[in-house]
Amino acid sequence: MPATIPTEAQGPAAPDVPSRRRQIAALIGFLALSWSVSFVGSLPVRAATGGWYVLADKAPWTPPGLMFTSVWLVLYAAMAVAAWLVWRQRRLPRRRALTLYGLQLALNLLWPPTFFGLYPALGTAALWLALAVLAALTLTAVLTVLRFGPISQTAGILMLPNVTWLVFSASLNLYAAVSN
Repeated sequence: MPATIPTEAQGPAAPDVPSRRRQIAALIGFLALSWSVSFVGSLPVRAATGGWYVLADKAPWTPPGLMFTSVWLVLYAAMAVAAWLVWRQRRLPRRRALTLYGLQLALNLLWPPTFFGLYPALGTAALWLALAVLAALTLTAVLTVLRFGPISQTAGILMLPNVTWLVFSASLNLYAAVSN
């Protein structure tokens, strides 16, 4: 059972449970980190949407651009909450789980400049390289789910939509690599 945020009625926090103030600060920190990665990752996307990507062959099932923005905001928030739930759990080892989470964020940051930014210089090779990054990201996300789940079942579940979206994104990336 995950640790809960203590209330005044419960008295001071147990030594192994972070204080309410520290938990709120950590949640805000996880959200800020996650949304910062999302924002920085969106910069190459924004630059390419007026360039080569407009003319690129895209999969017929490609959703409109606004949908990507909306989905990523929600997914990054869910990932941040999941990481926070794991961070605040003190009874089980968390280091490997949070390390995988960090690696997943780094790979999330690497994919957009690979796919959108390198295409003008490398052409189709950039799209295949981006697919390799996305495969590594998907594997890391799955491993994160598997590490988060035993620590906090809710955290593991919160990470599942991300894995689903990554598989969907891989189908879009693959189509682009084959068609451009």
